[in-house]
Amino acid sequence: MKLLLIEDDATIADYLLGGLRQEGHVVDHVADGRDALSQAISGSYDVLIVDRMLPGLDGLSLVRALRAAKVMTPAIFLTALGGVDDRIEGLQAGGDDYLVKPFAFGELLARIGALARRPVQQATETVLSAGDLRMDLIRRTVTRSGVEIDLLPREFALLEHLLRRKGRVQTRTMLLESVWDISFDPQTNVVETHVSRLRAKVDRPFDRELIRTVRGAGYKIDG
Repeated sequence: MKLLLIEDDATIADYLLGGLRQEGHVVDHVADGRDALSQAISGSYDVLIVDRMLPGLDGLSLVRALRAAKVMTPAIFLTALGGVDDRIEGLQAGGDDYLVKPFAFGELLARIGALARRPVQQATETVLSAGDLRMDLIRRTVTRSGVEIDLLPREFALLEHLLRRKGRVQTRTMLLESVWDISFDPQTNVVETHVSRLRAKVDRPFDRELIRTVRGAGYKIDG
């Protein structure tokens, strides 16, 4: 594996570098939190090993900054702070594991291996867009060409579904299951009605239509 060790104690760093490399891992070492931030963003690592107490930028702030930058590489904290609140704080900052000093090297190896086997968590999208249409999932707002569009909850859910699958046709059945949580055809025009209402707000006041009907198939939103 390719690992990034972020540790400012030279004795501990030398010990870990020797042991990890002897196990066959490729290990880069950084002693400063700010340097580690740019290294972790630019490099492709399987696991980050992060000391909490670092110069420049502490370990918690470092991992928070990485998560904010959509870097989801698994991170394990190494620290002398072993209280329950300290562990909770580390996990809430975006850490994936927490190992208290002093620790057994074999346990560190086992935890690194376990983290590397996990599927890498994908960063969650908070803004969806198509053309000049923008949906902010956190603020629950929709704008087009800078103009705010007021949508009802079901209209918002329908537009979100289409935006997440931009360019792909969505059948009536797909929309019923995803937006209305209906796994059978109720023989109503609820989909058609809501698509029409959505178009009236999202498309008609503007120059270009984004929501398209694909005859005999369903609907899609273009980029």
